[in-house]
Amino acid sequence: MNAVYIVIIALLFTAIAYRYYSAFIAAKILALDDRRQMPSHELHDGTNYHPTNKIVLFGHHFAAISGAGPLIGPVLAAQFGYAPGLLWMLLGAVIAGGVHDFLILVASIRRKGRSLAEIARHEVSPLAGAVASVAILIIIIVALAGLGLAVVNALHDSAWGTFTIAMTIPCALFVGQWMYKIRKGKIVEASLIGVAGVLAAVIFGSTIANSSLASIFSLSREGIIIAIAVYGFIASVLPVWMLLCPRDYLSSYLKIGTIALLIIGVFVVHPTLKMPAFSQFVHGNGPIIPGKLFPFLFITIACGAISGFHSLVSSGTTPKMLNKESDARLIGYGAMLVESVVSVIALIAACSLFPGDYFAINLTPDKFAALGMSTTNLVELSRQVGENVAGRPGGAVSLAVGFAQIFSGIPGMRGLMSYWYHFAIMFEALFILTTIDTGTRVARFLVQEFGGRIWKPLERTHWLPGSLLSTGLVVGAWAYFIWTGSVSTIWPMFGTANQLLAGVALAVATVAIINAGKVRYVWVSLVPMAFVTVTTLYAGWRNIFDNFLPLTRQPGQTVLGVINVSLTAIIMVCAVIILFESARRVYKVLVKGIYTVHGREIRRTDPGFKAPDFGEA
Repeated sequence: MNAVYIVIIALLFTAIAYRYYSAFIAAKILALDDRRQMPSHELHDGTNYHPTNKIVLFGHHFAAISGAGPLIGPVLAAQFGYAPGLLWMLLGAVIAGGVHDFLILVASIRRKGRSLAEIARHEVSPLAGAVASVAILIIIIVALAGLGLAVVNALHDSAWGTFTIAMTIPCALFVGQWMYKIRKGKIVEASLIGVAGVLAAVIFGSTIANSSLASIFSLSREGIIIAIAVYGFIASVLPVWMLLCPRDYLSSYLKIGTIALLIIGVFVVHPTLKMPAFSQFVHGNGPIIPGKLFPFLFITIACGAISGFHSLVSSGTTPKMLNKESDARLIGYGAMLVESVVSVIALIAACSLFPGDYFAINLTPDKFAALGMSTTNLVELSRQVGENVAGRPGGAVSLAVGFAQIFSGIPGMRGLMSYWYHFAIMFEALFILTTIDTGTRVARFLVQEFGGRIWKPLERTHWLPGSLLSTGLVVGAWAYFIWTGSVSTIWPMFGTANQLLAGVALAVATVAIINAGKVRYVWVSLVPMAFVTVTTLYAGWRNIFDNFLPLTRQPGQTVLGVINVSLTAIIMVCAVIILFESARRVYKVLVKGIYTVHGREIRRTDPGFKAPDFGEA
């Protein structure tokens, strides 16, 4: 299969969906109105609530939601062949993912930037809000561990890659100072300086890797984990304009620019997909994804189709920075579609490798030997990139090799594969780290919001001691999972937790649509909610009994197995409770005519009754 046809289909499909389907949702369900006062203006504090240019905020939001999921998920799912993942990413993003992100973003901005848990408490019930808080916190920890693991596997013992990623931090700090202090509002200048700095870091990384400084940046697996944890802590505490927003904005240039260049590369190089449309592993016994195509495809590919983590960003940092309501369509729905295209390109890159080479990279040597496959081009690939790429599971390395192959196939680029490989590693790590910094900040908000009910000062997000304490708890938790886990233990749990959160968010959105008196449009969120929740609950059940319980009987893995079983079970129970509470709320509205407005119940028969707008209950 020629990759050019796949790219054309993806671009046309997402463009048509944005033009028509997102416009339908914006007009018929949400009724976006720029006359509404945004939380960024009403609660402006210069730290968390900060009105932001639409393009800059799109960059932040896209960078925050597009972590490892749109890159690693499609690579791992290539085990099943290219066709299943392609169909799920395109249909899922349009019908489920974009809807999910868009609805939750608008629901949050109409509640002063409140979190998903708080929206659930008002829209559904206090019980649903409390349960959602517990579930979301667990899900965030697991998600950040799953995302961080990919960075660790890609960067450990790689001085070139680590140096490049490290240099993006001072570049971002400088861009933040330039945009907001030195040359306020000069976005183009800041962008050019920042992008030039990051590209220079990629080029000079080769020199650093071959110098006496290599030992400083060539960190062990544990060293990379500690470095990521320190970064996540600092980025979560600093004001958004100083590091988080400019780094994400700067990253978005590289992300979107790289994907655009890859698309051009596909049209020039015409790579052929060497993976079959459907592999022999669709029925199970896969060496990377331990399960059948259904339901495991739908928890392996998350962010490229639909991701519950996005609801945390859409009800976390982004609604606190939205300048006007109409911006929500581009940022909420549009960013999801761009992410879907990113996932398609990642799938192409992985499937352009020979199957033997693909599995040799993504499996440990003993597991690959058990497959009985032979490699085709692996030795030459390792020579060209300057590192041994075999036996580096997690998806990041095979993706970087696939990207480098496409880039080096462009006329005039041959002989530069090692640079393209390390550029791709930097590109992947930027994707992931921008999600880790935002995710840690969102989790910090949640801990403070929840803990504030026990100790009032903790809920003040601008109170430094509270921010330091809550951030430390969050970072310590996800760093522990990375330290003790592996891709085979973390990624299935991440996928289950992530997709259950998406189902919960869509349930909350469904209640909001019905509570707003727009029952005729409820299918927009109800259909994807039903598919995602049923599929993921079944996958969670299979994970517990097929993957996690056996861990408890393995020496040295008992504790990890018990934790995985317990957390997966807790998340599943929480999701079921919220779904039940949502059904109760729908029953009260449709059968009893009892609506919720600003936390107070009113009846359809009350004098002067008017159904609340979406998200304002």
